Amino acid sequence: MHWWIADYLQSPNGLLFVLSWTFWVFFSISLHELAHGWAAIWEGDDTPIRMNRMTWNPIVHMGMTSIIVFLIIGIAWGLMPVNPRRFRHGAKGDALVAVAGPVMNLLLAFLAASAWLVVVLVTERGAEYGLRDKVMLFLEIGAQLNMVLLLLNLLPIPPLDGSKVLAGLWRPAARFYAQPEVGQYSFFALMAVFFFGGSEALFKWAGIAVAWFLNTGQALFR
Repeated sequence: MHWWIADYLQSPNGLLFVLSWTFWVFFSISLHELAHGWAAIWEGDDTPIRMNRMTWNPIVHMGMTSIIVFLIIGIAWGLMPVNPRRFRHGAKGDALVAVAGPVMNLLLAFLAASAWLVVVLVTERGAEYGLRDKVMLFLEIGAQLNMVLLLLNLLPIPPLDGSKVLAGLWRPAARFYAQPEVGQYSFFALMAVFFFGGSEALFKWAGIAVAWFLNTGQALFR
């Protein structure tokens, strides 16, 4: 098994990729969790405030275990504690709080891709192409990573956000997820997604979505 950082450092622009990936993972997960917190507070739950989780510090949102795993294999996760029993809209409030994280990732993907288009359109002539290409790679990584986080978190597998959204909007799904065996086997279902090509599919579809947006944007403004 190769260390992902060492592998990338051996490739052209490898250092830039590692630094960009690290920034976007920490930044995107932090904003994802903060979005959950903001939505929970709006729903009437002050748990994120009482537990001092409404901070920009990624260590608070990710935890040391997640950060160590990231350093080893390049992936991480976060957590925002909330109390659904305090949500003023009940199950629908739970769905709203859950979907807030993926919506934040969609917004970040849109902003990163839009910034990419601005760089292309503004610096196309007489630009310092070395710096231009580095900025474009940085923004492209941000757009694609956030699309991956969007698609991943919308999968209806506990504890991902998609399961909470579905349970909050559809009572049969809520009863299904409430069964103890579902929670017991959800971890294996999630691992199956990664070990049987699911991660490759997520990156593929995220790349297709970002490429479509960038190509459409360039066509509109040229």
